[in-house]
Amino acid sequence: MPDDSTSLRRDVWFTSGADRCHAWLYLPTDASPDRPIPVIVMAHGLGAVKTLRLSAYAERFTAAGYACLVFDYRYFGDSEGEPREMLSIRSQRQDWQAAVTFARTLPEADANRVVVWGTSFAGGHVVAIAAQDPRIAAAVAQCPFLDGIASVRQIPLRETLILVATGAKDLLAHARGREPVRIKAAARPGEVGLMTSPKDVESLLALLAASGIDEADYQNDVPARVALTIPAASPGRAARDVRCPILFCVADRDNLAPAEATVRHAARAPRGEIKRYDTGHFDIYLGHDFEAAITDQLAFLARHVPVA
Repeated sequence: MPDDSTSLRRDVWFTSGADRCHAWLYLPTDASPDRPIPVIVMAHGLGAVKTLRLSAYAERFTAAGYACLVFDYRYFGDSEGEPREMLSIRSQRQDWQAAVTFARTLPEADANRVVVWGTSFAGGHVVAIAAQDPRIAAAVAQCPFLDGIASVRQIPLRETLILVATGAKDLLAHARGREPVRIKAAARPGEVGLMTSPKDVESLLALLAASGIDEADYQNDVPARVALTIPAASPGRAARDVRCPILFCVADRDNLAPAEATVRHAARAPRGEIKRYDTGHFDIYLGHDFEAAITDQLAFLARHVPVA
């Protein structure tokens, strides 16, 4: 349970496809169906789960009077689905649509004031979802993955070729009904992974520690086929179709979602706002950088989706 005495958290489930997604529903203690409030639908990034510091954001939003629905994708965390840790852009977008639909049925929530909030890989998802759903009231994309080519260019050529070959092996294993060929989400030197910078691994370990998670207990690998889909993914192209207010929180020293490409796409959103931080991709979850980002996000929500 969150430490903030102004909020309550309970476990809920919603259906996506043939499986169920697990979520935390945060409500202010005075929430009532007689006075429905905005609800923020939230999810994490590449291979990550809600226990990785999303509670810190949800508690702050709830203290400000918002409801929050924080969910794990199918195949990840507390949600159902096999194979485990299967990272599919298509299935995750379906989970987002299911989560938004479920949020609109909550008795305490205002169905016309649903906000989507995503970080990292999910930052790209919220751009796509907000572009598709005209009822979304506002969106927040934190250090968002918007341009697959720009992200892949950060990976050395030799590592890229290894990722492609391993992804092909995983597809072949899948076709033959075998167990997935897996790669690390964050890899140490000598390992095959989607994130290979020593700084990224160091920052992820700090994030795990801040979340009270031991590295040995964190599932840090995924079926390798996802490596074949990332280069072609460019959710930033949908920014021009997002009609609601959207806040882009950009980490200027982000080597996973490069700031230059992010800002280029974000500038095309008709009602977009851009905030920039002198920080790295994982650093924005902690300390001063977290405080700066959450302050800007609360101010954005107060302007565009006020509680009262």
